[in-house]
Amino acid sequence: MRSSPDHITADIVLQAYAMGLFPMSESADDPSLFWVEPRKRGLIPLDGFRLSKSLRQTIRSGTFTISVDQDFDAVIGACASTRKDTWINPRISSLFGELFDRGMVHTVECRQNGHLVGGLYGLSIGAVFFGESMFHTVTDASKAALACLVARLIYGGYRLLDTQFVTPHLTSLGAIEMDRTIYRGVLSKALDQEGDFHALGRDGGDTPDDIIRIIRQARHD
Repeated sequence: MRSSPDHITADIVLQAYAMGLFPMSESADDPSLFWVEPRKRGLIPLDGFRLSKSLRQTIRSGTFTISVDQDFDAVIGACASTRKDTWINPRISSLFGELFDRGMVHTVECRQNGHLVGGLYGLSIGAVFFGESMFHTVTDASKAALACLVARLIYGGYRLLDTQFVTPHLTSLGAIEMDRTIYRGVLSKALDQEGDFHALGRDGGDTPDDIIRIIRQARHD
């Protein structure tokens, strides 16, 4: 169902996510928005994230510097510009920017030599993190950002990492599909709990040891 973007407010976005819906646009140039509820919902079980040996080595190498909530505009801009099939139009950027200012949208930034080379953003409600998009311009930068996100969600008591859809890339990292009827029940329970995105710290700089230890403990490795 298409909606006039002017009629969609940040509060309506929050209500929609709580019902299992999320907004998209056909392209960056399409001013309209439509609501999506996939029959099969993508998610990454927080105790099932696949931290490969090569990714552990990359994280430990110090190649990337990780921060959180430092540059929303740069992250969402890069998520839009690095995808040919982006659904991120100016209205989506504006709505999520407002929710970022309200402390409900979070970003993870991955830098190399001071330059932003990867990252992601998403919406946090209750103990659910709705991952929206991620990007990379350097190999493994988005994977490192996602590993940092997973560690933060585990440490902060989250119950659900929603990825909306499943791609081969996300599947390689542990993503699964869930029937939307089952998903609604899981979502409802997780929304009744409270996660703390900043339990691991507000300034970012999550150490490689923190990230790897938290993820491996959750997996019981």
